[in-house]
Amino acid sequence: MTKADLVGKVANKAGMTKASAENAINAFIDSVEEILAADGKLTLTGFGTFEVQERKERTGRNPRTGDEIKIPASKVVKFRPGKLLKDSIN
Repeated sequence: MTKADLVGKVANKAGMTKASAENAINAFIDSVEEILAADGKLTLTGFGTFEVQERKERTGRNPRTGDEIKIPASKVVKFRPGKLLKDSIN
C-alpha cells in the first residue's frame, strides 16, 4: 500500500475529501517525527510504540570486494506493535 492508497482509505472511512485526509496524515507524520526527535518515544495505546534506539559502530564487509568497512553509529526507529494491533492481525 502506498501513501496515496492510505489517503484514499482514510478519506473514505472518515467521510472527508482526499485533500483533507492527506493534510491530516501529513500532520500526523510531522508530529511523530517531532516527538521522536525530542522525546525519543511515542506510545499509541493499543496500536504500538515507536522508539529511537542507538545502533553502535560496527564492522561490516563490502559485498563486492570482501574488504572490511566501518559502519558508523546511528539512530534507528523501532516499532513494537500493541496488543490490539497484534490481535487484529492474528
